[in-house]
Amino acid sequence: MSDEESAAAAGPEEVTETDGGERPQPHTIRLELVDEPGELLAALRPISDNGGNLLSIFHERGNLTPRGRIPVEVDLECPPDRFDTIVDALRSEGVNVIQAGAERYGEELSVVLIGHLVDTDLSDTLRRIEECSSASVSDISLNAPEGREDVSSARLRLATRAGETQAAIDAVRTIADEKDLHVVEPLTEGSA
Repeated sequence: MSDEESAAAAGPEEVTETDGGERPQPHTIRLELVDEPGELLAALRPISDNGGNLLSIFHERGNLTPRGRIPVEVDLECPPDRFDTIVDALRSEGVNVIQAGAERYGEELSVVLIGHLVDTDLSDTLRRIEECSSASVSDISLNAPEGREDVSSARLRLATRAGETQAAIDAVRTIADEKDLHVVEPLTEGSA
């Protein structure tokens, strides 16, 4: 009997399937974590609790994101029907998901905020932009030449999901209006 005949006689390769009959697939999720004990473990728990199997973890402790957090890349395997549940569980636990499989933030834009940024709580402004499902703050540069008592400016680089740039700009506008900040927006298609 040839090798091919032996393989055919042995039957098809056994593959773990989900209840719906779908094979587990690899996915990559990029996270930003606060540098505190237990944060990595807390971020991994929603993955295992929702049927994900960890393949690898790349924890870049010596490299901080522009917001002073630690980037972590998690490779996992799960059935396609469970992936969105895992990402939702991470977010509901307060984990900042930068990239999740095909959901990658594929576009970037920069906006400038001008006004009393420090007095109106810049951290709150950034947090509220992050809560917008269309965008993530990837970089910030603050200029306050006269100190916290005077007008300052900040350049924000936002990573947005493909096709959701306008939703991200709208979210920034809403927050800026509430805090009496001015927004210098990028030129986009159709704006003239």
